[in-house]
Amino acid sequence: MNFLNTTIRYSFYLIFLLVPLVFAGNTSELFEFNKMWLAFGLTTIIGLCWFSKMVLQKKIIIQRTPIDIPILLFLASQIISTIFSLDQHVSWWGYYSRFNGGLLSTITYIFLYYALASNLSRKNVYTLIKFTFIGGILTALWGLPSRFGYDPTCLMFRGTFDTSCWTDAFKPTVRVFSTLGQPAWFAAYLAALLPLSVYYALTKIKDGKILAGLKNWKFLLSSGVIIIFYLNLIFTNTRAGFLAFVAANIVFWVIIFIKKIYTNKVFLRYFITMNALFLLGAFAFGTPIGELHKFTAPGLQEAFAVKSQPAQPVIAQPVTPTPPPTAAPVEAIAQTGITDSGDIRKYVWTGAIDAWKANPIFGTGVETFAFAYYKFRPVGHNMTSEWDYLYNKAHNEYLNYLTTTGLFGLGTYLFFLGLFSLQIAKGVLKKDTQLMNHEDSPETVLLVSALFAGWASILISNFFGFSVVIMNLFLFLFPLFIFMIEDSLNPEKTWKFSWGKQDHGVNPYQWTLITLLTIIAIYFIVSLCRYWYADTKYALGANLDRVGSYQDAYPLLLDAAKIEPNESVYKDELAINVGVLATALAAQKDQSNASQFINNAIALNNEVVTGHPNNVVYWKNRVRLFYTLAQIGDPNQQALYYQEALKAIQKAHELAPTDAKISYNLGVLTGQNGDIQSGITILDETIKMKPDYRDPYFALGLFYHQLSLNPNGGATNAQMQQKAIETYKYILTNINPDDPEVKKSLTEWGVKN
Repeated sequence: MNFLNTTIRYSFYLIFLLVPLVFAGNTSELFEFNKMWLAFGLTTIIGLCWFSKMVLQKKIIIQRTPIDIPILLFLASQIISTIFSLDQHVSWWGYYSRFNGGLLSTITYIFLYYALASNLSRKNVYTLIKFTFIGGILTALWGLPSRFGYDPTCLMFRGTFDTSCWTDAFKPTVRVFSTLGQPAWFAAYLAALLPLSVYYALTKIKDGKILAGLKNWKFLLSSGVIIIFYLNLIFTNTRAGFLAFVAANIVFWVIIFIKKIYTNKVFLRYFITMNALFLLGAFAFGTPIGELHKFTAPGLQEAFAVKSQPAQPVIAQPVTPTPPPTAAPVEAIAQTGITDSGDIRKYVWTGAIDAWKANPIFGTGVETFAFAYYKFRPVGHNMTSEWDYLYNKAHNEYLNYLTTTGLFGLGTYLFFLGLFSLQIAKGVLKKDTQLMNHEDSPETVLLVSALFAGWASILISNFFGFSVVIMNLFLFLFPLFIFMIEDSLNPEKTWKFSWGKQDHGVNPYQWTLITLLTIIAIYFIVSLCRYWYADTKYALGANLDRVGSYQDAYPLLLDAAKIEPNESVYKDELAINVGVLATALAAQKDQSNASQFINNAIALNNEVVTGHPNNVVYWKNRVRLFYTLAQIGDPNQQALYYQEALKAIQKAHELAPTDAKISYNLGVLTGQNGDIQSGITILDETIKMKPDYRDPYFALGLFYHQLSLNPNGGATNAQMQQKAIETYKYILTNINPDDPEVKKSLTEWGVKN
């Protein structure tokens, strides 16, 4: 029994220590995938030990807590939403590569909640918080050097202590992300831990004497951690995370003030000292809040640099010519940089609400936002710098739940958040030094205040983003930390079922049950390892596909699909790979193998789209597959492949009617299948969606030119040819003055450019 208790305890310690730190360079997603898998694995070990304890004790005991009803209602909402989901596989596992947010991950977090409540003591929770804090320190120390061009991750991956292992899309010298994988996630993590760092620092000061504390190495160490956390937070350059910290800091000090655990004099001394440290850091290194940044040292330096630059001569801009007849009126659109994230969120949130209105009660299914959003995606999203990105999250946790799990899901989620917050508020308003029931020192109140402030920060960061593995662990388990620190859990209030008296020995039936539980746990862990291994094969194969090494990718993708046959992501990539290899075999006149590969590719793709009819990505890849296959074979076979590609793009357009890229491909394929007039109509609509999109203009010009030709290839329709010329000139004038394809076509048509 002692062994089981120790294993449970240290498994919890490892979860909070290692989840923020773990990542791997050979998986399809370096960070979240590995963190989720680690959480799954350690939860399996905890479950094995807990259930084995129950078998040995001959009773099931689950500790009840003050927020059981909202937690279990929330779990019920996720189960119901999964049952009625657009894609049950995605709802169970979560969106591929992240997995956090799927029903399995929610079951994991809630299982950990009750496992901790039923197996750990108050003393264990204090140790668990220390492991959480140590994990934060290691994560922050890992990330800080990357701001200055020295990333330990690159040292691990490539053996070079710099930032060269990251692409331009990931620049830790601009926005630090450490081992969390994304600056916003790192910022949310730091915002939740900063109140804890303040707690540890304040507990090292005796009698309110801060100057005396400077002689205490523990106080200096704790203060150093505050500085490291805060600098990392600033260097993430994330508004949501910074605002979350500001909110957490306010909550922390308000609770301390109301509870009167210090005299007013000592409180002011602590408050001024700590917040002066934060203000000084913000002034010295800047903030991600633009309105405040201009008053910081970097902001003032930037403003001075701009003012000191000599005036530049102003060059008169040419008047924009009238668009060709097919183009819609164009609003002034600045294409000078990246669209502000706030503007993008407005479109995403609007689409999320519209998708919820179509599925108001139970939503579209857990983690199906990527499918739900695109049917209601606002047209204006096409005019942002992220117009062709796949959005699999609402970038607002609450709207994400509303869209995917409906009013029931969001309502139970808010019930959980609200009930816990209400209990804390009631405790704060008590006249004694307790938050709830415990008769401990003010240090306990200080710790509870820090935990609640960190928990409250998650509510803010989730409003502007979405949860990740470590933040969901905090969200579900920080409340339990508080309950256990305050001794709010009544040992008499349990869900209990017993089937006999506990013996001193272990009888054969107990051994049989424990053996069976062990086999089940081993099966789960082996399955996780197989899935992880399959992903490494898929990751390398997909990367080889992207660089054109299809032959090298083929055995890897084939292995991935064989190892994990239920994962359609692998089959989808394999189908594309096999289709491309089929064209290579056909080019080598190896018709037998080419036909076999073609049949295999089509069979794989049929299986994927049949199993996931609402996944727009799979339908787009089906278009790609059949368009590729249409490049080989006799004309009749090519026509059939073009027809299949057209059917696939029509389905994709049905699932994402405002996606400009899909609309463009629909127009092109419609024209290529012989209906040029309908293709032109669709391309006109595409231009209305995105007036600065070059490709539909080019396709329009080509179609107009084709309509101008007679059966002998001569240009006889002057009106259509003129439309073609005007369309191409529009591209040169308004989109790309050096477009080589346009210039080449105009030259071939005898037009000077």
